[in-house]
Amino acid sequence: MSATASDSSKRQMWYHGIDRYCWVVLLIAALGWLFDTMDQNLFNLVRAPSLTDLMRSSIADPALLAAEVKSKGGIITSIFLIGWSLGGFIFGMLGDRIGRTGTMMLTILIYAVFTGLSGAPFVQSWETYAFMRFMTAVGVGGEWAAGAALVAEVFPNRSRPMALGLLQALSAVGNMMASVITLILSNPHLVKGGIEQNWRVAYFVGAVPALLVLWIRKAVKEPEAWHEAKSVGQELGNIGELFRHPVLRRNTIAAMLMATAGVGALWGVGFFSTDLVRAELKPFIGTVLANGTTLTKETVGQQVSTMFLLQNLGAFFGMYLFALHSERTNRRTALFVWFAAAWASVLTFFWSVGGAGDQALGRALMLAPVMGFCTLGPLSGFTIYFPELFPTRLRTTGCGFCYNAARILAAVAPWALGSLAPYFVSQGFKAGEGMPMAATVVTCIYILGFVGTAMGPETKGKPLPA
Repeated sequence: MSATASDSSKRQMWYHGIDRYCWVVLLIAALGWLFDTMDQNLFNLVRAPSLTDLMRSSIADPALLAAEVKSKGGIITSIFLIGWSLGGFIFGMLGDRIGRTGTMMLTILIYAVFTGLSGAPFVQSWETYAFMRFMTAVGVGGEWAAGAALVAEVFPNRSRPMALGLLQALSAVGNMMASVITLILSNPHLVKGGIEQNWRVAYFVGAVPALLVLWIRKAVKEPEAWHEAKSVGQELGNIGELFRHPVLRRNTIAAMLMATAGVGALWGVGFFSTDLVRAELKPFIGTVLANGTTLTKETVGQQVSTMFLLQNLGAFFGMYLFALHSERTNRRTALFVWFAAAWASVLTFFWSVGGAGDQALGRALMLAPVMGFCTLGPLSGFTIYFPELFPTRLRTTGCGFCYNAARILAAVAPWALGSLAPYFVSQGFKAGEGMPMAATVVTCIYILGFVGTAMGPETKGKPLPA
């Protein structure tokens, strides 16, 4: 009988026999995370037009304006990553001390409110804009750890990895929602003036997730595992413990290195695909492309949003298939494979699109889904793997610290890309080769991912540490 029961359990799909409450928790955590990623990527999609609009009155020379937009775009992205890190540290500890649910509500309110304020009329300088993005990032940084810990502790062990993989995969829906919002705003038949004049509207839409807090407050309770850890008098959320215990110290360092690689390459290079395509298409505004399309400022915005939509469609499948692969092989093997694929995909995209001129769009549309599939896959690994590295009393502290310490280390990546691209052009490289050369340098950060994966323990098939 026991053998039959065991065989039946092995044949049972991960989603079979799951309590309704588990699905409610997964849905709410997924909505919090996908709205989080939507608010993050609204900036990636309106970075160039919004900064151009803010700085146009003070810089008359178009060439100098373009250079400043690229430079300030890299700086604000770095500032965003630093704010993301700060939020992760603070709310990671709070997630263990005051609970996962309360922390998730607070972080969603912060990122939603400050996303809306990013488009407020009083934002008239890049410095004010940077502050709003910093505060948005503080909320963004804390939400992931609370949501991941909540799902990990509510789902049974046999279903946990795939539930967490689905949670991370659904974040790509948020990225695609950002693409759809900017695609609509870029359509002159729907919105007069295009994205260049209506970028603030995109941020107003990004304030809507604040309403999700009302549902969370009513529907979600703190996990039993958290209540048990609290009731036995354990100290919750002590960040120092991550480094005092040798096993936890090893796990923390390994996770930090992996996250630095994944976040640094994605935010430092992968999400600059939009800027690369805009730069390639800009000289051809007013001309007719090979497909018969007349290129205008509005159609450039539409094509960039379409490309980013495809990039994140690929990301959805990459993140979910990472979860499947990590279950059929193991966590470390999957991470090794995806880091290698991510590195290759970024270089292929940037060297194929950079300098391609009027062929850049066609190449970008073909390669963006592949790059999204590969570069977002490791982030699914972090959502599955990191909660398995830390005990209940330190779960959101450890996840938040590792993911967000990585963002501080990775914050140099977008700044480096923005600085190295014009440097390589000044050294004699063609204009279209500046960003690919810079991407080649910055993506060497993936080496840290391989080192961290080699250091980390294998956790497949093991229960969450108590």
